[in-house]
Amino acid sequence: MRWSVRLGRISGIDLKMHVTFLLLLLWVGVSYYLPRHSWEDAWSGLVFIITLFAIVILHELGHALAARRFGIRTRDITLLPIGGVARLERMPEEPKEELLVALAGPAVNVALGLVIGLFMVTVTHSSIIGEIPLVGGDFLRKLLWVNVALAGFNMIPAFPMDGGRVLRALLAMRMDYSQATHVAATVGQVLALGFGFLGLFTNPFLVFIALFVWMGAASEASLVQMKSSLSGIPVSRAMITDYRTVHADDPLQAAIDHVLAGFQQDFPVLDSGRLVGVLVREDLLKALAREGPGARVGEIMRRDFETADPAEMLEPAFVRLRSCACRALPVVRRGQLVGILTADNVGEFLMVQAAVQEAVGSQRAI
Repeated sequence: MRWSVRLGRISGIDLKMHVTFLLLLLWVGVSYYLPRHSWEDAWSGLVFIITLFAIVILHELGHALAARRFGIRTRDITLLPIGGVARLERMPEEPKEELLVALAGPAVNVALGLVIGLFMVTVTHSSIIGEIPLVGGDFLRKLLWVNVALAGFNMIPAFPMDGGRVLRALLAMRMDYSQATHVAATVGQVLALGFGFLGLFTNPFLVFIALFVWMGAASEASLVQMKSSLSGIPVSRAMITDYRTVHADDPLQAAIDHVLAGFQQDFPVLDSGRLVGVLVREDLLKALAREGPGARVGEIMRRDFETADPAEMLEPAFVRLRSCACRALPVVRRGQLVGILTADNVGEFLMVQAAVQEAVGSQRAI
């Protein structure tokens, strides 16, 4: 995710923070400081919000480690002002696996809540029920109810929350995966309308949640529909065969000329006819500003890149394309570059396929 800073690595997973998270820290500090103009209150607010997001990280780690059991890698976990996002390489395809991965996050919050509650009752002898003010109050009680709230909120049966994936997994045990996604997305959008209506008369924050849920449900349904449309189609049918390449010894100006001519944004890099890297548009622009058009492509290109085979199915290749930080996948057959795969061309291919099927359907009706 752009504008993210790497903080470290946990269990082999990169932990990142989006720069907007700093705005949240600033807002929390100011909110805690203003009521009593106390720097101690501001500091306690920052400690609380940092602890809260440590809990969010544990929640996302629950998903990541559960996915790892099924051979699914997690690329990174990113902290955002609205929570955390664990970026899995792919979603589990078996309903039971998706169910377990989706439940793992809320299960972490339930476990933390039970541990904190037990500690309060047996060690500190404090009540788990009581007032929870914005400033001050029992720190452990706040953490207890934060975990309860996180578990409850995430189990709302609407995408992109965990509850939406739980609902889809349960439905997919009895019906087609695409149909299950459609039903779960519809349920989520109905709930979003309810949140939005209530927010107009109560808390405006519910309107924000409604928009978040509505867009998440629509995005998930669209993605699954696209994946369903791509199944059974080889990469060779959708790849671009009229493409441009650059040589590792070429100056950046060669790639710039291709970009300005309107061909591509990412370029396969060849050396003696062999694919050795990929030049990505973002890297090209940064190097152009830093070193000028005379810098060599080989110094800027990415040597760690994904490829596709023309005979493999389009669906897994498209998933890799979406998950990598690039706009094109080189398509390689027996070590030789034969094409490139872009999201735009996949979209064009699907539109053409839909138009052809509609025309065939119309002719049959006649």
